[in-house]
Amino acid sequence: MSALVGYARVSTDDQDCALQEEALRAAGCTIIRSEKRSGTTSEGRQELETILSFLRSGDTLMVTRVDRLARSVADLERIVASVQDRGAFLRATEQPIDTSSPAGVAFLQMLGVFAQFETAIRRERQMEGIAKAKDRGVYKGRKPSVNVLKVRELRKAGMGPAAIAKQLGIGRASVYRALGGAGE
Repeated sequence: MSALVGYARVSTDDQDCALQEEALRAAGCTIIRSEKRSGTTSEGRQELETILSFLRSGDTLMVTRVDRLARSVADLERIVASVQDRGAFLRATEQPIDTSSPAGVAFLQMLGVFAQFETAIRRERQMEGIAKAKDRGVYKGRKPSVNVLKVRELRKAGMGPAAIAKQLGIGRASVYRALGGAGE
């Protein structure tokens, strides 16, 4: 017996998968896996990897939209190939995607190209905004996560880099950076 397996994904912790899960249940999914991870790469997306590992021939991986699976054509192609290698299919509830038909496959490929284009455009606008903010002296980058003065103080007190890192809960490389690379 084939299964409808749902996959829901949001990018950040302050977002919620509930609407996607509801749509997947309404579409008949008997199994739904959800996660809060960026879609820019499929690496580290454990729930997706779990689904891809247990799909069987005749099963269908269901998403609400293709951008829940991937933001790049390369990742999308890898995921679709994995689904097809298992003899399974991919469908979307909000888009005419169904890899059991040639038209569905073609539409999927077109959406993948547009998703990658959208990501590139968004990144370009973000970089332009950062450059403008830097020109105005508004953008300072992210706040430092390491208290450089505390690192140097502990080093002067005779602590070694490994002990400093452990006490402050930071990596040894961060200690060396704070010390100016010399290890003082």
